[in-house]
Amino acid sequence: MVLPFFWMLSTSLKTPMEALKFPPTWWPSSLQLQNYVEVFRQIPLWRYLFNTVLVAFLSLTGVLVTGIMAAYAFARFRFPGREVLFMGFLALMMIPLPVYLVPSYTLLFKLGWIDTYAAMIVPWIVNIFAIFLLRQHIRQLPQDLFDAARIDGCSDFRTLVKIVLPLCKPPLVTIMVFNVIASWNSFFWPLIVTNSDKIRPLQVGLAYFSREQSTNYTLLMAATTLAIIPLIVLFFAAQKQIIQSQARSGLKE
Repeated sequence: MVLPFFWMLSTSLKTPMEALKFPPTWWPSSLQLQNYVEVFRQIPLWRYLFNTVLVAFLSLTGVLVTGIMAAYAFARFRFPGREVLFMGFLALMMIPLPVYLVPSYTLLFKLGWIDTYAAMIVPWIVNIFAIFLLRQHIRQLPQDLFDAARIDGCSDFRTLVKIVLPLCKPPLVTIMVFNVIASWNSFFWPLIVTNSDKIRPLQVGLAYFSREQSTNYTLLMAATTLAIIPLIVLFFAAQKQIIQSQARSGLKE
């Protein structure tokens, strides 16, 4: 599993001739750190990173707000059609993006959102997986906590903020990590709704760079390394909470 990442890093530090050498060398004879400098010189990588971070942050904020409120309603409120509506939400997860790509693009075009941040953020501020994961976790919380809060005069919103959210740290961290990774690696949708370098996120910018530098493997690997490192750091920093939340979500009700 580690070998492709090692090969990517090794190639990013080689000269173009050494990268094409056969038989290949596992480690460069001299470290070519200027490959990373050259990447920043040839493409607006800082702009791509800014766009990606902005889209990831705002879409994550929307996912957390909508996910927490919807999950709390599905887990603790009783209303007609609750289970049917929740099953309908889960069924939507099986619909692939190409099915609703054309109507979504048409809607965004009529709203004048093509080649804007709104096109990359607003359609993704609701995440059904986040609702499902939080709902499963909230349903495992003891009913006594909610009864005590109601006796103390807490409203539903205060109960959510003061009791539920502090006990939902593992699934919230998991949702944050998964959503950031999805936003960071998003390619197909931003490719459709963006037209200029000013608005493009990282993966789309790297795809255009790859097309221009199709034989310059050292620069391609350097750019890819810069794109992957933040995700690796994020995952290892949050892996404990991810495992814990997945284990809890599998408990029987």
